[in-house]
Amino acid sequence: MFYSAIRKVFFKFDPEVIHELTIKGFKTTGASPLNRLYKQTVPNKPVEVMGINFPNPVGLAAGLDKNGECIKAFEAMGFGFVEVGTVTPRPQAGNDKPRIFRLPEANAIINRMGFNNKGVDYLVDQVIKAKYSGILGINIGKNKDTPDEHAKDDYIHCMRKVYDFATYITVNISSPNTPGLRSLQYGDALNELLSALKAEQTALAEQYGKYVPVAVKIAPDLNAEEVNSIAECLIANNIDGVIATNTTLARDKVAHLPFGNEQGGLSGAPVKEKSTEVIQLLAKALDNKLPIIGVGGIASGADAQEKIDAGAKLVQVYTGFIYQGPQLIKDIVQTLK
Repeated sequence: MFYSAIRKVFFKFDPEVIHELTIKGFKTTGASPLNRLYKQTVPNKPVEVMGINFPNPVGLAAGLDKNGECIKAFEAMGFGFVEVGTVTPRPQAGNDKPRIFRLPEANAIINRMGFNNKGVDYLVDQVIKAKYSGILGINIGKNKDTPDEHAKDDYIHCMRKVYDFATYITVNISSPNTPGLRSLQYGDALNELLSALKAEQTALAEQYGKYVPVAVKIAPDLNAEEVNSIAECLIANNIDGVIATNTTLARDKVAHLPFGNEQGGLSGAPVKEKSTEVIQLLAKALDNKLPIIGVGGIASGADAQEKIDAGAKLVQVYTGFIYQGPQLIKDIVQTLK
């Protein structure tokens, strides 16, 4: 009820203005007594994935806290793990505004942010300041002006910077808002990238004396053949996990709505089926050789259970969290079998 009233007010204003105000608020209150405004106790429901012991299987998806500024606030809400980023080697402003659009009739959001972030060095500084003892994923990407043929250099640069501070690292090759990025999901380009990252992970594990798992985040806009090809490449390169899925370019469920044809990635309820289908295809192709983290359209405990039943070991929320608030975390944990 409390969050519902706040949301009504927030939804009267520009989405990005509200996002920035919320991030500032969480950054200010996350480690202070004021976090009691959203702090809650979530039941323990431990699960081991990628060799990591998660206190519960519900995580925050990347994109909400791009710069790692609100980690303590999300800890207070009871997330089993928090994923920050996407972060790039150099700061970048992202795409022109407006670039976020709410579609409340569909419980959805369209965004074309374009990896706007303050750069990997700033993020690492925020992570150090947070002194977070929970499970932290750091999502890495490439700068928009880095040519595709040099993309792996950006990912390796970020991996080196974040390795000692991440519980796991996510390689984002599926955002629709960086030109050419999704081409890295296919064939030789994917194999070359993952091979280079695996070699770097091995070197860093030796350097730091610890193994930090690497997951790859893929798109929902894939057919069965493409999913099978990606699965083969993930297995061949001994990748530790896969996150399915990012936002969709499809508009069939929202084209009739205000803002429904805006460019960018569509998230929320309309991507739920696509995401679940990709998880089912992945689960079959991977044959338990590496775990799946399910994300896309989760707005209830039943939605999360659907992802688990399809083959995911963990789930992440973003748009559902925007619409439902922190209570969604507790509802999912309590619902999951």
